[in-house]
Amino acid sequence: MSKEFQITFDCHDPQALSIFWRDALGYAHPGPPGVDLPPGADPLAAWEDFLDRNGVPAEHRNTRSALEDPDGRGPRLFFQQVPEDKVVKNRLHLDVRAAPGLRGDDRMAALEAECDRLVALGAKRLRREEPEPPLSFGFIVLADPEGNEFCLD
Repeated sequence: MSKEFQITFDCHDPQALSIFWRDALGYAHPGPPGVDLPPGADPLAAWEDFLDRNGVPAEHRNTRSALEDPDGRGPRLFFQQVPEDKVVKNRLHLDVRAAPGLRGDDRMAALEAECDRLVALGAKRLRREEPEPPLSFGFIVLADPEGNEFCLD
């Protein structure tokens, strides 16, 4: 039987990084425990109200954040604040499937369009790898706003 898992990001600014990945993946911030959010409510504002009511000091409010797949298929993402900087290439990265089923010029055009969207959200483009069939259909390497590498695949 498979196991459920969560992907955890160590970062300096959990809320900002979670907003980037929310917008990149189409995920959503869950509401606070015990709070039923009405349709269209801002979960981050609900968290601020929740933390106010529970007396959480301002300096502890951006120590963690989370995202969930609204369709319930993907893993939960957790962002935790750490003091140290990222100093080397990450040993685990995400491959974001941005061109499923496409090949050749159509695939690379779809990857380029998604790359442009993510760069506008704060990603940094690192490099493009051209297709080399049959082993690679091409991909683009980016870094999120805190330098974590990921691929558009």
